[in-house]
Amino acid sequence: MSLIVTPFGPRSTAMEVVAGVDLSGRAAIVTGASSGIGLETVRALATTGARVVLAVRDVEAGGRAAEEIAASVEGACLEVRELDLADVRSVDRFVAGWDGPLRLLVNNAGVMESPLRRTPQGWELQFATNHLGHFALAVGLHDALAADGAARIVSLSSSGHGASPVHFEDLFFERRPYDPSLAYGQSKTANVLFAVEASRRWAPDGIAANAVMPGGIWTRLQRHWGEERLRATRAAVAADGIAVKSPQQGAATSVLVATSPLLEGIGGRYFEDCREADRVAAITDGLHGVRDYALDPAAARQLWDHALDLLGAARRAG
Repeated sequence: MSLIVTPFGPRSTAMEVVAGVDLSGRAAIVTGASSGIGLETVRALATTGARVVLAVRDVEAGGRAAEEIAASVEGACLEVRELDLADVRSVDRFVAGWDGPLRLLVNNAGVMESPLRRTPQGWELQFATNHLGHFALAVGLHDALAADGAARIVSLSSSGHGASPVHFEDLFFERRPYDPSLAYGQSKTANVLFAVEASRRWAPDGIAANAVMPGGIWTRLQRHWGEERLRATRAAVAADGIAVKSPQQGAATSVLVATSPLLEGIGGRYFEDCREADRVAAITDGLHGVRDYALDPAAARQLWDHALDLLGAARRAG
């Protein structure tokens, strides 16, 4: 099976890849939409005529983002709704409040390499937010996505998935020492596995799901690194000549996978730099390629069933 390429590349912007796309009358949801890549994803989708919902934990920040986008995109149709992906009850409230078909679900929000924190269910925060919250959201919105007839889900992963497969025997670091990088890595692997299994299960419903790697971008995602590590990393990136993307360029792959006619009916794949990524044995440059374990259909099925069990237990416990 040949890899998918497009006319766009690593320096393309979200506005460039969405030019000419018409989503008038369609609905889209972008999580984590108040800053960075999420904000630029909303801005680009707003130009298509879609009604875009900014699903955010901080409603005030989401409101400021919506006002800023509305000032730059004439006729933008925007709405801000509260969503805390680490809280199953918040996800369920969001789903219960949704009405009508849904064309696009962009699972953009994320936490990276945070100190060890646990949800009330005892779930490690990165896995709970990056995967389980988005999983609950997508499953809850399945009927709305199916009602559209040509819906797409974009699951934001990262080259950080190369740090770890999903460790089903100890998802939440209850027996092994907590490592922020490994925790982030397995959550990003889970984002890819979700796209693989969602596409397998939901393709008959007209739903396609793919995972994307935005690229190397400086955003609030690195806020847990600390000043010393951030300075050292910036210096190393500059010394190595690595091209850092702007948020507008970082949003391009998400927007392309969400909207491009070239990708109609395509699902279960991992994209970077506006093309399908190569499978690699290791992500040697820290940015490019997808590991085989992230696309493993057996692991994808296992993760899906395990996530359903975890969410079911959480809801029964109240």
